[in-house]
Formats: sequence, structure tokens, C-alpha cells
Amino acid sequence: MKVDFAPWSLPLHRRLQTAAVLQWVFSFLGLAPTCIFLFFYLLFTRYWIISVSYAIWWFLDYDTPSRGGRRVPFLCGIKVWDYMRDYFPIKLVKTADLDPKHNYVLGFHPHGVLVAGAFTNFCTYSSGFRDLFPGLTSYLLMLPLWFRAPFFRDYIMCAGLIPSDKDSASFPLRHRPAGQAVVIAVGGAPEALDAHPGTYNVMLAKKKGFIKMAMEHGAHLVPVFSFGENEVFDQVENQRGTWLRWIQERLQSIMGISLPLFHARGIFQYSFGLMPYRKPISTVVGRPIRLEKNPKPTGAELDAVHQRYMDELSILFEEHKADYGVDKDTHLNFV
Repeated sequence: MKVDFAPWSLPLHRRLQTAAVLQWVFSFLGLAPTCIFLFFYLLFTRYWIISVSYAIWWFLDYDTPSRGGRRVPFLCGIKVWDYMRDYFPIKLVKTADLDPKHNYVLGFHPHGVLVAGAFTNFCTYSSGFRDLFPGLTSYLLMLPLWFRAPFFRDYIMCAGLIPSDKDSASFPLRHRPAGQAVVIAVGGAPEALDAHPGTYNVMLAKKKGFIKMAMEHGAHLVPVFSFGENEVFDQVENQRGTWLRWIQERLQSIMGISLPLFHARGIFQYSFGLMPYRKPISTVVGRPIRLEKNPKPTGAELDAVHQRYMDELSILFEEHKADYGVDKDTHLNFV
């Protein structure tokens, strides 16, 4: 295999963009196990007091992730996220106003491999979320598993990430003033296994939990489609029915996380590695579906809103796909 090396003469800002994305990829793939190892390693050194002190803090602070987390605005606005935004680049597109007098549940599609668009747009200030939607505070949901990793839990809470279980996800809608926007990558970990370039499979046909949560709390539903999300990584072929997909689905059902075998480019070469490709991601925020509070929606009411949401997501995709190079004959495939 021929290796295509990056030129040595690349400008400094390109190097900084690569460094910013490298730390983000490491945070998703390697930081949690590193933090777990460090926590236990320190217990057997003269620095054991660090782990013991943290364990006490962890016990006292255990419920914080499920109570809206602990965002640190300064860290959400540091320059490193601007470099990450420009690496792809990533853009947030507004199609309608979102009144801060209401709460919102934003359904993010597709999940992609590492949800680069969701993280950059809703966990950092680099793409202008606060300016486009003044008065709103966004919370991106993440698997509860990651909030059980010492040190790492505090790191991800700094960006406004909260666990994706029902009680944690609904906390901002129940206990915070109006203007909360809970962002859910609806397809979740299973959808990451379908994140192949050029595909538009959306795992939504049976996903109704987030619809019910919005109805119960009177939060408006907002469809979001991230064009380019599936393009930044290649993935080993794993069609449904293959032995690889069977193994991946079994592991996902056991561990709660999916293990897509993805690859793209490297740090100093463009031929292989785990760094994403420099391909644009445009996250388009659709029109809100206004809902009245309904503490106990019936099955028929839930189905009706779910169908309306799928229709609105399809309309959003059809209205904007030509702007982002999607063929006119390509349509969303609800799985």
C-alpha cells in the first residue's frame, strides 16, 4: 500500500487543527480507560491520597451528572474548539427561531461514528450556538457508562454532557427554567454501526422514548440533520447478517457501547489511521414541532407525534440535501 505523507510545509494553523482533533479523538477513545487505570495505579503508590480524596469527592458528587451536570463555560469557549471546527470544517445552520420561553428536545441524526457535529455544535461555543439561539442552554446526552469512569466524568460534564437515561435526560426539562435544549443522538450506539460514507440510514422507526419525554414535559421537538456526519470515517464492511455485524451487535447488547471498526487518515499521512477525514459537516436545525404538556400520552397520540417527527425530518433532509451535495434521488431510509 502506498502511503501518502503530508507535506512538511503545512501552515501552523493546519497543524493546530490536527492537534485539536487528535486530543478530541483521544478523549473519546482512550481517555476513559486511561483515567480508570490512573485511579487504581495511584492507590498503590505514595500518591494514594489523590485517589482516596477523589473517591470521597466522587461519593459526595455522585448524583451531579443526573442533575444537569456541571458545565464550565470557560472550557466550552477555549480556542482549541475553534481549531477543531475549522479542521473539517463544521457549521451550524439555523432554519427557524427557537423561543427561549420554551424547552426543546432536539433529535440529532445521524449518529455517525463519533458524533463530531453534535459535540462541536452543542458542547462547545465554536459554531455559534449561543448567538444563533440566544437564551438556550444545550445538553448533549451520552451513555451513562462513561459517567462511571473516575476523573473522566468530571471532564465530560465540563462540556454540558449528561447521562442518557430517562431521569437524567429529563432533569433539565423538569427542574431548570425555560430555555433548556436536550440534544439526543436518537440512533445511539447501534446506529454508529451503519455509519458508512454515502449512506443515509436513520434508526428512528421504533425510537419513541424521546418523543414521549417531550410530550410528558411539554417540550417542543426539533429535528436536526447533520450532513457529512457519516463521511468523515470509513468503516469495515459490516452489513446486517454478516458474522462481523453479529459479533458487534452481541457486544453492544452486553456492554452498551458499539465497536465500529473505523479508519480514515493519520496525523502525518493521509492513507490510514484513526484521525477523521477533512470533510465538511453541516448540522441543520429544523423547525420546532410545538407540543402541549401531556403527562400520560396514549399509544395513538405517541404514534401520531412520532410520525409527524419523521415527516418533518424527511422534509428537512429534502429541502437541504442539494446544498450539501446529496443526489436528488437519495432519500432517508428509516430503520
